[in-house]
Amino acid sequence: MARPRKFDEERAVDAAMEAFWAAGYEATSTQDLCEATGLGRSSIYNTFKSKHDLFERALARYMESKSAELTELLESGLPARDKIRALLQRVIDEESAARGADGRGCLVVNTYVEVSARDDAVAAALARDYDKRLAAIRDVLESGRRAGEIAADRDARTLAHLAIASVSGLRVAARAGVGRAELEAIADAALAAF
Repeated sequence: MARPRKFDEERAVDAAMEAFWAAGYEATSTQDLCEATGLGRSSIYNTFKSKHDLFERALARYMESKSAELTELLESGLPARDKIRALLQRVIDEESAARGADGRGCLVVNTYVEVSARDDAVAAALARDYDKRLAAIRDVLESGRRAGEIAADRDARTLAHLAIASVSGLRVAARAGVGRAELEAIADAALAAF
């Protein structure tokens, strides 16, 4: 009879997510994962099969968390344009607070850059997440167009792509050392397209 697990699998995924987020997929060793989760190698491999499997679960957890935050923002009572501004402002605030602290950026953006070009499974998960965010933002912008909050001659899908690209761009610019005032100006320029 197999022995029952004596650890919280979800807590281990959260700890692994933090480790991957801090160092990236390639730089996070199995030993790093053991230290982060408090588990031995055998427990990690018996539960998660591989470092890659654990990474996929950690990335999924991160994307679920960020999707929940986005859903909460998009379901607020704000006008559509103000929702996009709040989304961009959240990124600016997060990146400004992280400066001098952990400077991890966004696990999704980091994974696009580091892993997706050579890992079909991760690329597919990222594409599904992107499509989900795109649809949610597009729906808000379509609603905003109908309400007259967004220019009627603007394509909501294109603007949704612009919003997502602006979020990623703000994160990358912040990691490159661009200051808060410049990030605010970038957000303003993106919003001018709406």
